[in-house]
Amino acid sequence: MSTVYFTGKGDDGTTGLLSNTRVSKADSLIEAIGSLDELNSAIGAAIAHVDEPTVRSSLSAVQNDLFVLGANLASTNEKKIEEAQIRHEAVERLEAAISEIGKNTPQLKSFVLPGGDISAAQLHVARTVARRAERCVVRAASEHRVDREAVAYLNRLSSYLFAAAVYINNLKGVKEANPTY
Repeated sequence: MSTVYFTGKGDDGTTGLLSNTRVSKADSLIEAIGSLDELNSAIGAAIAHVDEPTVRSSLSAVQNDLFVLGANLASTNEKKIEEAQIRHEAVERLEAAISEIGKNTPQLKSFVLPGGDISAAQLHVARTVARRAERCVVRAASEHRVDREAVAYLNRLSSYLFAAAVYINNLKGVKEANPTY
């Protein structure tokens, strides 16, 4: 017997939520969930390139957090899953990681262009996807009940990804490129 990777239920333009209700694939909630999935994939690509153990560990925890956040969004207003909530401790964990990176990275004096080492470049890609996911979650929150901590988490995550990219470039001896005006 083979595993089936499709059901065909979404052929009508709807998708199922964890409460067994169906909504349009164009719904802002589904856009937010899809953006989180894309962000999780971008984090996975970054992990494949990052060899620094502390950053890798943080990114692995982030992947789990993003899955939890997606499950929370998919659980709908009536059936919020208690276990599938981003807690303030996750935001604090990112803040602590940013602070730790900041101790080991020279202070920036201007904006930086995304790039540098391949692992830092992947972190910058993930950062931009995180910003888009944040915008999608904020948009969904205007139509659906979304935990406020989710937005704070995504905001902090993009800051962490930026800090991690700068940190990695510094570790690799790659000088940040700055825009010229």
